[in-house]
Amino acid sequence: MRKVSQLVPHPKNPNHHPEEQIERLANIIEFQGWRHPIIVSTRSGFIVSGHARLLAAAFLGLDEAPIDLQDFTSEAQEYAHLVADNAIAEFFSKTNLKQINLDIVDLGPDFDLDMLGIKDFTLDVTDKDPSIEDFVGEPDAAALKFFTCPNCDTEFEEQQAKLRIQK
Repeated sequence: MRKVSQLVPHPKNPNHHPEEQIERLANIIEFQGWRHPIIVSTRSGFIVSGHARLLAAAFLGLDEAPIDLQDFTSEAQEYAHLVADNAIAEFFSKTNLKQINLDIVDLGPDFDLDMLGIKDFTLDVTDKDPSIEDFVGEPDAAALKFFTCPNCDTEFEEQQAKLRIQK
C-alpha cells in the first residue's frame, strides 16, 4: 500500500479517463474492493498502469491504494508497458456480450449491471427461455433499440449489434 498523495502519474501517459469512467470504476472498487493494484516502476517511480485506479481512489477520498512495484530495464520497456496496457485490451479484445447476457441471470435480479463496467449494457431477455422474462421483468423497449460499443463508443442499432456479437 502507498499513500495516494505519493503516487505520481506518468507524464507520458497517453490515456485520458472521462469522469464517467472514474465514477464507475470507483463504484466497482467500493463494490468488490481492489482487484488490480496500481503498477509503479522502480526505475522512474511513475505509475505505468493504473492511472484511472489512482483517480478513482482520489474520487473515493482514500488515503492509500495497493501498488505493485515492477522492475523495467529501460525507458523503452516502461513506455511500451504504459501504452500496451490499455491498447491491447482496447483494440484487440472483443467482449462476448451475448455470453454475459446469458450468465448475468445467475447473479439475481438485484445485481447492478453497472458493476460490469460495460457502458450502456442492458439485459436482453430475448435470447433466453421464456421463463426468464418473469425473473427479470419486461425489457425497456427504448433501451434495447441502440447499443454503444464499449471499445470504440460507436452506436449501433440493436439488430446491427446482435449481428456483430454473433460474428
